Amino acid sequence: MKNLFSVLRSDDVADDLVRVIETIIDASKEIAFRVRQGALAGVLGSTQDENIQGETQKQLDVISNQLLKDLLLANSVVAAIASEEEDTVVAGSAAGKYLVAFDPLDGSSNIDINGQIGTIFSIYRALDLIPHNSELQFLQQGAQQVCAGYVLYGPSTLLVITTGKGTRCFTLDSTQGNFLLTADHIRIAQDTQEFAINMSNARFWNDNMRSYIDDLILGETGARGKRYNMRWNAAMVGDVHRVITRGGIFLYPSDNRNAKQPAKLRLLYEANPVAMLIENAGGKACSETQRILDIQPTQLHERVAVILGSANEVSECLGYLQ
Repeated sequence: MKNLFSVLRSDDVADDLVRVIETIIDASKEIAFRVRQGALAGVLGSTQDENIQGETQKQLDVISNQLLKDLLLANSVVAAIASEEEDTVVAGSAAGKYLVAFDPLDGSSNIDINGQIGTIFSIYRALDLIPHNSELQFLQQGAQQVCAGYVLYGPSTLLVITTGKGTRCFTLDSTQGNFLLTADHIRIAQDTQEFAINMSNARFWNDNMRSYIDDLILGETGARGKRYNMRWNAAMVGDVHRVITRGGIFLYPSDNRNAKQPAKLRLLYEANPVAMLIENAGGKACSETQRILDIQPTQLHERVAVILGSANEVSECLGYLQ
């Protein structure tokens, strides 16, 4: 089996970008170890603090963020980082060439129940003539990403990554500490009979989104004429990994609970990296109005509606929203 770094070399990925990826991988291996230890390592439970999103932080959130932050800022090619757990941009090396944005531990509600969780990351080139500690560094469209991926901490530790030349899956060989290629050039099925959505929010969706989901629930007796199954992991990485593996559609639509926060998922370090992975695997990733990778960010922790997965099903959903 090929390991991650031999695959990156065969794709002619620049050496300094490989160094950034290697740093993320080193941090993810340590996070994977802490996850496996669970209560034995004393990392379960919540802290007394909230992050910038207003969410209660889990102990493992804080540990994961600190691991990634420390290792990345020690890398001389990293110009700055942005994290779900950090209020602002954190500057790195003055000579750095790359920006890294990350959600250190997606699916925090699953930590204490031994459910699926993961790390999502996104890498951009640093912009010239802009201070490294400026939020403007990260206000780039998702199409400008040079690498995106996630590490899924489950029964096995998986890395799904793209540098724009296809989406691949690597599995951590814990005996050797290497990520080995286990799925090359993944292709997402164009059609599907599975959907992932948090149905408890249905009363807050707009009428068109409710109509779409209602037709899926009606299955073979409704307008769609085929049976659908619903799956929901409460961790974006888990639901997206299922979509990448066997097709499906994942939705986190806008809702009317809070006019100042009409969407849940963060554009920079959740929607954009996952959209890049999905598109490089032949799928489709949109907000309710446009391609996610074309959205021009206006703020660091901007939120966006997300509809992604099997291309034909995403198109069907968007047809309801027009």
